[in-house]
Amino acid sequence: MQLGLFVAVVFLSSMDLTGSSKVVKGKRQRRISAELSQGCARGCDLCSEFNGCLRCSPKLFILLERNDIRQIGICLPSCPLGYFGLRNTDMNKCIKCKIENCESCFSRNFCTKCKEGLYLHKGRCYVTCPEGYSAANGTMECSSPAQCEMSEWGPWGPCSKKRKLCGFKKGNEDRTRRILQAPSGDVSLCPATTEVRRCTVQKNQCPEGKRKKKEEQGKQDNANGNRNRKDTKDAKSGTKKKKSKQRGAAVPTTSASPAQ
Repeated sequence: MQLGLFVAVVFLSSMDLTGSSKVVKGKRQRRISAELSQGCARGCDLCSEFNGCLRCSPKLFILLERNDIRQIGICLPSCPLGYFGLRNTDMNKCIKCKIENCESCFSRNFCTKCKEGLYLHKGRCYVTCPEGYSAANGTMECSSPAQCEMSEWGPWGPCSKKRKLCGFKKGNEDRTRRILQAPSGDVSLCPATTEVRRCTVQKNQCPEGKRKKKEEQGKQDNANGNRNRKDTKDAKSGTKKKKSKQRGAAVPTTSASPAQ
């Protein structure tokens, strides 16, 4: 009985000591946090003397600047040039652009402004605009296609094939437009001035074919006429010969009368 009572007293004492240690630990952490927060810059919720700000207010961004072997944290309303803002639930951070020669970026790999003298094209920086692109309106941004002033398209031409307008079924037709103004006078940067498409020609015989066919028809008619005239002449000649034979056969023979 006494042994059980002793065990109970020891257990309760240990519980009390554990609770007391937790209270002491919590008080120590709050004291350390209060000590760290004392003297923090405006907008910084937690800081240290060695590393500057450790946690910024929810609407601010923390920027880590290297100072020798240390990183000093500062809180800013927006990220400086060469950095972009990344918002997180725990803390907003300024991340350095990873693009070469980039002055301002939208994300780690997409530049929005290049360093002076360089051209911006699709989030990258170039010494000159890539082929087929040019700087638009005096800016340092390459646009696509090159900014050329073009006239309206003209009407579609006739359907043709090998420069012929007849004698075929399928061909091509084209239309054209003019370059009114080219960037820096380089017309090679402008879009095409001719457009071609397939077409079907209406069934129509060429004039040469009609004339040739007419000539052939005339020759055939002449040949048929000559043949008919020859046949008629031969027929008439045969009729004359037949009549001559019949006339010769009809001449009467006179017999001698008896002597009296």
